[in-house]
Amino acid sequence: MLKGIFVLLMFQGIGEYTTYLTKMPIPSSVIGMLLLFLTLLMRNNPIPSYIESSSNLVIRFLYLFLIPSCVGCLFLIRENFSIWLYLLTTIFITTLLTIFFGSLLMKYFVVRHEKKIRKNI
Repeated sequence: MLKGIFVLLMFQGIGEYTTYLTKMPIPSSVIGMLLLFLTLLMRNNPIPSYIESSSNLVIRFLYLFLIPSCVGCLFLIRENFSIWLYLLTTIFITTLLTIFFGSLLMKYFVVRHEKKIRKNI
């Protein structure tokens, strides 16, 4: 499990370094996750068990990472009430985009998995 956490933190660090060098307005964690995803995709092997177990642990406690952000948004709305419409619109649109792209990815991976199963039979 420690090896998996190290790999996740390493990709987080690579994302931080990439954001620092390129000055992109994309969060470093997103870049790190994208690089990890591309690396695992290019390997064309199953995900190593140490990465899977560490990822499952992080996902299990994901709500703890989101609580400070949600509380910060509540205080932000309280201080500047004029942005509530923009904030709600942004949340609504990003939720729809997440559902849309998540379903596309799920469909892609299900089809890919089914092709792999047929190929092995």
